[in-house]
Amino acid sequence: MYRRLLESYPAEADRYDEMLEAGGRLRPHWRTLIDQLEGLSPEILRRRAREVREAIAADGVTYNVYADPQGANRPWELDLLPQIISADEWQTLSSAVVQRARLLNAVLADLYGPQTLLSEGLLPPALVFGQHGYLWPCRGIEPPAGIHLHLYAIDLARSPDGHWWVMSDRTQGPSGAGYALQNRQIMSRALPETVRDMHVQSLLKFFHTLHDSLNALAPAGGETPLVVLLTPGPYNETYSEHAFLAHTLGFPLVEGADLMVRGDMVYLKTLSGLRRVHAILRRLDDDYCDPLELRSDSALGIPGLVQAARLGNVLIANSLGSGVLESGALHGFLPAICQRLLGQPLALPAVASWWCGEKPALDYTLANLEQLVIMPAFPSMRMQPVYGHSLNAQSRQRLVDSLLAQPHAYVAQEWVRLSQAPVLSRSGEYRLMSRAVSLRVFVVAGADGSYHVMPGGLTRVAPRQRKDVVSMQQGGASKDVWVLSPVRDEAGNAVGDVAATATAPLEDSDGRQRTLDLIRSTVDISSHAGENLFWMGRYAERCDNLAHLLRATLQRSSDLQGEARETFYQLCEICRGLGIALPAATTRPTVAALQQALIAAIADPAASVGIAGNLRHLHHCGYQVREHLSLDNWQALNRMPGLTTDSSGPSGVTPAAALHMLNNVIQACVGLAGHALDDMTRDEGWHFLMLGRHIERMTHLANLFGQFLRLPAERQNRTLPWLLESANSVVTYRVRYRRAPEWLPVLHLLVFDVSNPHGIAFQFHMLERYLSDIAEQLGTLSMDTPAHLSALLREFELQDLSHDSLFVADAHARLVQLMRDAIAGAFSLSDELARHFFTPLNAPVSQGVS
Repeated sequence: MYRRLLESYPAEADRYDEMLEAGGRLRPHWRTLIDQLEGLSPEILRRRAREVREAIAADGVTYNVYADPQGANRPWELDLLPQIISADEWQTLSSAVVQRARLLNAVLADLYGPQTLLSEGLLPPALVFGQHGYLWPCRGIEPPAGIHLHLYAIDLARSPDGHWWVMSDRTQGPSGAGYALQNRQIMSRALPETVRDMHVQSLLKFFHTLHDSLNALAPAGGETPLVVLLTPGPYNETYSEHAFLAHTLGFPLVEGADLMVRGDMVYLKTLSGLRRVHAILRRLDDDYCDPLELRSDSALGIPGLVQAARLGNVLIANSLGSGVLESGALHGFLPAICQRLLGQPLALPAVASWWCGEKPALDYTLANLEQLVIMPAFPSMRMQPVYGHSLNAQSRQRLVDSLLAQPHAYVAQEWVRLSQAPVLSRSGEYRLMSRAVSLRVFVVAGADGSYHVMPGGLTRVAPRQRKDVVSMQQGGASKDVWVLSPVRDEAGNAVGDVAATATAPLEDSDGRQRTLDLIRSTVDISSHAGENLFWMGRYAERCDNLAHLLRATLQRSSDLQGEARETFYQLCEICRGLGIALPAATTRPTVAALQQALIAAIADPAASVGIAGNLRHLHHCGYQVREHLSLDNWQALNRMPGLTTDSSGPSGVTPAAALHMLNNVIQACVGLAGHALDDMTRDEGWHFLMLGRHIERMTHLANLFGQFLRLPAERQNRTLPWLLESANSVVTYRVRYRRAPEWLPVLHLLVFDVSNPHGIAFQFHMLERYLSDIAEQLGTLSMDTPAHLSALLREFELQDLSHDSLFVADAHARLVQLMRDAIAGAFSLSDELARHFFTPLNAPVSQGVS
């Protein structure tokens, strides 16, 4: 029945197999999945796997592997086959996980409180105080409701006998919950029938609990609580997840520089002033959170944050200092501690561990090194696990010397062969392969202090067969975790079934319906987000402007006869004047050399004024404000950096291929502009996005027209069609004037016509309008540059600019000066906006809504 998929599956006798029983039979909870996969042809399997990869790329799900050449651009890897856990097994496992969460929360309360565990000898003081993870300034801080651990993750491994063992505890700002939800969303699209038929439990309630508990526990004092998600920034390996979580939970995504402490209160710097922050969900290591009392060299934290927490003015999840429990050296002491604090035996023990800071443990480690894995006792050591059985004599001696020199710095763990699970091969015929796996389970605290386990999780997959290291940093992949539902309603459907809830409205505890988007609160835009939206608008417009300019020029590089050749050289000189790196006309470069330089401005990311580099800048700005963008908007933006890439590199791009790239860039920019006009709320952030677009367009048009005016009159007439194309005004001119391009109509359209969206007068008008809107929303502004430029424009008599006018020389000079004034005004306006809104050192304090 299952011959096609299972006949080549390499089950290993010395490992527990998640899919197969000892006799090679399918485990009952796997049968539905394998049944359905057997019914799919290899081509359909390939298509489903491709859809998973395409969804990951479209959603921009990444994980930054620091040693990987792809760096932050490395796509998240998700196997088409999930890990499946039966309802009965999950019930037992989740109960044990809840107990461990309660235990660790109690340990934190004791270590930063009465310290009875130390006084009673249940924990060695050297193990606690000898590591950087214990933060002395945080002793005595009592978190709201006594909850230190709001979000907890635990890494589990299954040994050959089928038992689950704890490998590590993640108690600071555990990563992976957002990836788990993204995995589920992608798998629900790739295998929708299977998800429905197997009654897979939904993950959404977990995130509702996290959202609701932080809002309920935040010390808001009658105000509407503002909860933010604190990230180290876009260069962190899991920043993609931070942005996704912020969007899902409706929390502003902030960096340390976006927050400040004033009067022992934490504030978010927004475009309208300072807004009090009541709770922080942090993804920043705790010792980096406050350079004033913790790590003084931290550029990522908020000075004064510890004092604000000490006075109870802000909730921090997880509490500062919770990283002390991530030491693997604690594992061996937890059984006795559990009995002491909870009055229960520890239901989910860790892999046998020995802290080498105790002499009996050190002696045992040295005597049994080949059966053990040596790990750092403290996470700050940044050391990779060392497998004793893999060492040669020289390496073994070096390890022994290190253990003897600093025994307290190491912990030994029993080596456990991880269980294996099937993964789908991508090479040739699609077949099942086996890989070692580990399971990360997530726990969230409710507002009443009770703990709830996500009915699913994140399975991490080893990159190669018979490799027991399952680290995303070392190139591993992931699996969705399907926990089957044990409960059926009257219609026979599983309660919590993904198929029934993934798109249906969600409900609050009082029965009101909502969706994930409705979780979002109305929050002022942070200064950092406003700045990124502003520059996102500028870079989007810059890419569009360059694409039209380069397309109009490159199209004229073929079939050059007579005057056309000289005109092409003049166009290239204008491009040089606009900053594009082209050979000077005085050197009489070949047309081929000019073509190659134009192509480099399109496809070479290193070009200082070029499309590829600006697309990357655009993506970087959008990446940092991802929570402000719709999914469609983000997906469109996420595709853009790839529009100018070619497998052969910039030097291998032909003129025809370059023109195809330019067409794609222009179409993408049109789509992005459409999203901005049709999808985005007209809040302060949108206004700054539009200000950025119009400042950039004004700068480009004034620069372009200023360079054009340097041409002799006869050359100007020959290049009018090119000028209209470069300014994206061909259709407007054709519809309005219905004649070949002439100097005065083109001049009127591109400079004086306030109704032409690609004209200079229009930019002045729109900047006046948006600045007026911002003044109404955020307070009085004294930025009158656009109004002043509009007034100068109105002083012109168009006929004076006719080539046969007696006043043409004076009018021409004044127009050239106006272009210079427009460029200077754009730079001045951009700088003034930055000073006023993006670095609000003396910003007013906004009162919260009560």
